[in-house]
Amino acid sequence: MSFDLSFFMPGLAAGGIAALVAATLLGGLVRGFTGFGFAMVFMPLASIVLGPVAALGLIWFVDLPFALPIAAYSARRAEWREILPLLLTATLALPVGIWLLIWLDRETMRWVLALLVLLAVALIASGWRYHGRPTVPLSLGVGALSGLCNGMASIGGVPLAVFWLGAQRNDRHMARANLQTFFGASTVIAGVILWWKGILTGGALMMALPLSLIYGAGLWAGTHGFRRASEAGFRRVAYLVIFLSAFVSLPLWDRLIGR
Repeated sequence: MSFDLSFFMPGLAAGGIAALVAATLLGGLVRGFTGFGFAMVFMPLASIVLGPVAALGLIWFVDLPFALPIAAYSARRAEWREILPLLLTATLALPVGIWLLIWLDRETMRWVLALLVLLAVALIASGWRYHGRPTVPLSLGVGALSGLCNGMASIGGVPLAVFWLGAQRNDRHMARANLQTFFGASTVIAGVILWWKGILTGGALMMALPLSLIYGAGLWAGTHGFRRASEAGFRRVAYLVIFLSAFVSLPLWDRLIGR
């Protein structure tokens, strides 16, 4: 594996390549299964190998060929009255998140990234719910938080997952359609800003070529699993995979395993 992929990933050791492949496959499975979660799995692990800034550029290239057609398919079932306010404030907050990503040092960003993901999973899995239709101020606030997280680590799905999966009136189909539609639109917007900031590089594009194929296989398998899964099983599997990815990526373990 490492020999074949080393052409696309010069300078990376076999262990680093294997970690990226595993993170991509697992992230694709979760994204196909739930409609969100690729970055929540991929970014903590990829940041160990590449650093948060390079990982952010890589994940954009890997996800782009899939995010747009998936969003186009899901847009027909999405609730645009909820998506548009979120998208507006997410766009405004995105540059702030990118600034924090560049300004904070690598280890601090790894802590922030892993802890954000762990907190989000704990909140969703706790069973917390809210009633009724979200208010405009709540939607705008969640959108701003999503944009901030997206700029810092491409995990804008964290607050959105809490927002839509936590809504008692939403079933998994509605939450999935909203998430996928939002991601498609935000991917285009984020790409413009990431390119302007110099985060989208030729090296990231080269690395993304084989990883996109692996991601596509994970998406396909996850989508088929979604169609067969129960509501409880759907949520339980997603939470577990995301939790383990963030937990393993904590800088706390670096000294113990010589990382």
